Amino acid sequence: MQLETLLANITQHANLVDAYGATHLPIYNTATFDHKRQFPNHKNYDYSRTDNPTRNALEDIFTIAENGAGGVCTNTGVGALALLFDTVLKSGDTVLVERDCYGGTYRMLNILLEKQNIKTCYADFTDAIEVENVLKNNAITLVLCESPTNPSLKIVDLKAVAELSKKYNALFAVDNSMATFASQKPLDLGADFSLFSATKFISGHGSVVAGAIIAKTDYWAERLCYFSNANGRAQSPFDVFLVSLGLPTLVYRMKTQEQSAIQLSEFLLSLSEVVEVKFPGLPSHPQYELAKRQMKIIPSVLTITLKSAEKSEQLIRNTKLFGEKVSFGTSDSRLEIPSKMSHATYSEEDLKKIGLTHATVRIAVGLENVDDLIADIQQALKIETSKCV
Repeated sequence: MQLETLLANITQHANLVDAYGATHLPIYNTATFDHKRQFPNHKNYDYSRTDNPTRNALEDIFTIAENGAGGVCTNTGVGALALLFDTVLKSGDTVLVERDCYGGTYRMLNILLEKQNIKTCYADFTDAIEVENVLKNNAITLVLCESPTNPSLKIVDLKAVAELSKKYNALFAVDNSMATFASQKPLDLGADFSLFSATKFISGHGSVVAGAIIAKTDYWAERLCYFSNANGRAQSPFDVFLVSLGLPTLVYRMKTQEQSAIQLSEFLLSLSEVVEVKFPGLPSHPQYELAKRQMKIIPSVLTITLKSAEKSEQLIRNTKLFGEKVSFGTSDSRLEIPSKMSHATYSEEDLKKIGLTHATVRIAVGLENVDDLIADIQQALKIETSKCV
């Protein structure tokens, strides 16, 4: 079954028992369930922190979409990350993380996990030799990366990292928030876990914060469920419903946004004010061929560096269609200076290591007409239209 078909009618494909044949996900907004009134010979529900029919249905769909064994919908994307750490790590363990990781991941590793005596090693995951050297010289329990990375937009060869992780007996998890299962399926490429923030492309409307984590094996799927119940990270039924509203249009939204991002990137390359444009959908990107091979859709996020921090501030201040907002993957276009927002927790030294400056701007392309977005950037930078051919 193709993904578009699965997502078009999720109640048809989820393991959901509904007496009325609802064509969209019913909201079971209840704390507890009466054992005496439930359907005979079907799953018995007790307490919504443990299991809930609305949440379980979405978990079924995500599991099918990721080709996994099972998983958990969490209250946020960071909640999915925290659930992964709770499930697989213990005091004294070491995690290997891509150096260019999400600011929330960096914060959790360097503040929360450090308190639990969990060590973190970093590497450039586009360099297989560097990754193997870290694995060889450290007892790594968990390898974690994003692809594309955020905000440098490097593409990691997930199959190659999965093979290295297996060679050194480490678990491998991929934060698939930017690509989503509409573009790539980490479990098919050898990962043990695929997790994502459903706040972004999957829900698509900026109306809810949400996350999910899917395991490749029954053992780890069961452990995720156990720890989710134990630490209360499961998502509420109403938030599950809000996430589900974006699913039927996910593939079509991402394809439309991809084309707009390509056009916008090409326009930005023509500007003298722009020093660099990073977008995996451009042939100039160093991992362009890997991106085309590994992903069906290039996510509509690009990173540019302007001539100065003042120019970046000018762009942020003067655009009318681009909000100054964190996150990406929604219907509205957004700008941010990562060093001040999503990656504000990074030290200046670590920002330099991943190539971020105060002149760097991340652009998340939405569903507006791309000609309007181009015109907005032109007026924001006070560029004469005739100069932009």
